[in-house]
Amino acid sequence: MGMAIPLYLDAVSVLPVIESLIGKGVPMGTAIAFMMGAIGLSLPEALLLKKVMKNRLLIVFFVTIGLGMILSGYFFNLVLS
Repeated sequence: MGMAIPLYLDAVSVLPVIESLIGKGVPMGTAIAFMMGAIGLSLPEALLLKKVMKNRLLIVFFVTIGLGMILSGYFFNLVLS
């Protein structure tokens, strides 16, 4: 997920990346967490949100969303294995 944060991808452009990762053997939960990280926690999004959110709220947002993505990735890996 951390690798996906600096990328600026939308929901359509991330699909070929996810498809190639799964083809290389990356577990499905890890690929899903990568996809959510690239879309939900991108650096450009943080810069845009910083204009409308205070720093503390932005940090809480990123931590909450990040933990949710990590937990969902582990959950999908657990269920699908």
